[in-house]
Amino acid sequence: MEVSDTLSRLEQVIAERRSASPDSSYVAQLNAKGLPKIAQKLGEEATEAVIAALSGSREELVGESADVLFHLLVLLSAKDIPLADVLAELDRRDGVSGLDEKAARSE
Repeated sequence: MEVSDTLSRLEQVIAERRSASPDSSYVAQLNAKGLPKIAQKLGEEATEAVIAALSGSREELVGESADVLFHLLVLLSAKDIPLADVLAELDRRDGVSGLDEKAARSE
């Protein structure tokens, strides 16, 4: 299974669940609480991934990484930003030195 297929399917599920009842869907619960809560959850999951990277097992890091990707997709969905836009930005940066790309952003 290709990574983009998995993320595309997850993006679709998240889009469908945004309008579900908050009683039946975690995605709907997050959306009902608003963008600040969604952003907070992404931050929490990112922090947990960092902790797992530094002191956890491989399995813990894999699990936390999945949580980060999930919550990032929820945030993108809440902002009506398709995953394809993020992937296009990654494609645009392909072959560009990370140092050069960072320097270009600060200009």
